[in-house]
Order: sequence, then structure tokens, then C-alpha cells
Amino acid sequence: MELIVGIGEMATSDDPRAVLVTYSLGSCVGLTLYDPVSRVGGLIHCMLPLSKIDPDKAKENPARFTDTGVVCLLQALLAQGAERKRLIAKVAGAAKLLDQKGMFKIGERNYAVLRKVLWKNNILIEAEDVGGTAARTMYLHVDSGSTSIKSNGQKVSL
Repeated sequence: MELIVGIGEMATSDDPRAVLVTYSLGSCVGLTLYDPVSRVGGLIHCMLPLSKIDPDKAKENPARFTDTGVVCLLQALLAQGAERKRLIAKVAGAAKLLDQKGMFKIGERNYAVLRKVLWKNNILIEAEDVGGTAARTMYLHVDSGSTSIKSNGQKVSL
């Protein structure tokens, strides 16, 4: 059963039949967090790095922003029985799309903020597929915790 996570959205599940998927990770950043003991996982698709650019939108939808969204995902997983020390983090996206001159560096900034939030929560990134210029689709299989990326017609496991 596929659960689609849109841009600026997140989802968690403990259903072993669930596959969380998000499409079109360009400069956005995608994060999967999975606890192999409680077998609960989550996926978020963050659009912008910092919520301070629009606090009202951040209140309305914290998943839109990396700084508030990652914390929100973490809280949701902990509420479902995950333990912080067991969480496996995998990251994708943060590409340079529509910003070839590097003026905005949204992808780089999303990735930097993501790393900082994870670091503050004592969570290390186990695997990543970030940067470049290709869009990515990210999958989390809740039964096994495996994360895979599809990009340019190829699917690889992280």
C-alpha cells in the first residue's frame, strides 16, 4: 500500500504493508527515519530551509520548512514508539534545480539545516543521495526499513 507524501508534507507508519513515497525531490530535501525495533518509519519532503521567512505558514504547515518539519517528524515517530537512539536516517534531494548560477542555493541550505537539526538530536545520517542536478523519488518500505531512490530511470538502495 503506497502512501504518497507531497511537497511540504510528511507521513509516518507502523503498517508493514506501507511504502511511503515522495516524488520530485529537486532542491527540496527528503528524509526517512526508521526504528528497526519498533518498526515505525517516517518520510518528510521539506521545501524551504528556514521557517523564519514565514512564521504563519510554518505554524500552518511545519513540514514545509526543514527546521520545523524535521522536528515535527521526529516528534511524531517518538509518539508512535520509536526511540531516538535507534533511528536510522537517510537523505535525498538538495539538488541545484532552476538555480544554475547558485544565487539562492536552496538545496544546499536545505541540506545544511537538515544536518544541523539531526546533529542537535544526536541522529547521524546513514546514507544519502544529495546534490547534483537530477530530481529524485524516494521510497521507504516500512516492513524492512529499506530506503531507495529512483532518478533518471534507475532505482538504487540507500
